[in-house]
Amino acid sequence: MALHGRTAVVTGGSRGIGRAIVQRLAADGATVLFSYVRDEAAADALSASTGARAEQVDVGETDQVARLFAVADEHLGELDIVVNNAGIPGSTPLLDTSEAEYDRIMAVNAKGTFLAVQQAARRMRSGGRIINISTMSTVWAGPGESAYAASKAAVEQLTRVAAKELGARGITVNAVSPGPTDTDLLRGAVGSEAIAATEHMTPLGRLGRPADIADVVAFLAGPDARWVTGQNIRATGGLV
Repeated sequence: MALHGRTAVVTGGSRGIGRAIVQRLAADGATVLFSYVRDEAAADALSASTGARAEQVDVGETDQVARLFAVADEHLGELDIVVNNAGIPGSTPLLDTSEAEYDRIMAVNAKGTFLAVQQAARRMRSGGRIINISTMSTVWAGPGESAYAASKAAVEQLTRVAAKELGARGITVNAVSPGPTDTDLLRGAVGSEAIAATEHMTPLGRLGRPADIADVVAFLAGPDARWVTGQNIRATGGLV
């Protein structure tokens, strides 16, 4: 178990990619605390199956991010791994995007990740790992993704700067950019024809699975990634 004795915080961990990340880190031996926003039943089920602790937190709110890490202090003690997975999509055309929608996407995706990295850096021990989940939309954005792509571009730049600032303490900071991944969120937002077309566009001939992304995160969280920092790994099945 590569992560035995290690501790981890995962934001947005109750469903989809976040859920797979919690499952993988726990299976690898880490003690995990994860946040969720609304789906208490999914969070409870994940806690029961993995032993991970769930905490209801909106990462778009500064005080709630601070509370999450205060719980981490109490529940985990020293901190080794932080995965910033919490995020919200956007599909509104540029000219129709309201200031409120823009602010909300930026608050959760960009500011929430920034605050979590800041909180992690204040308490993480040497050799820690910070992994930020971005998106292939920063290099292949579709119509309606202006605010979303901008928010994730901020995450990628934060990753590069934080890697330089925290490297002296042995802390690595990396990003993972998934391609289209087979989650409830994707299937709820995209029709079956679009999904089929996307499958045919990837050299591997399928959508990504949450476990595909979790495996990349587990590598970056583990000892074998000790010499990898400041990178953005695009886990897209070759789509980009």
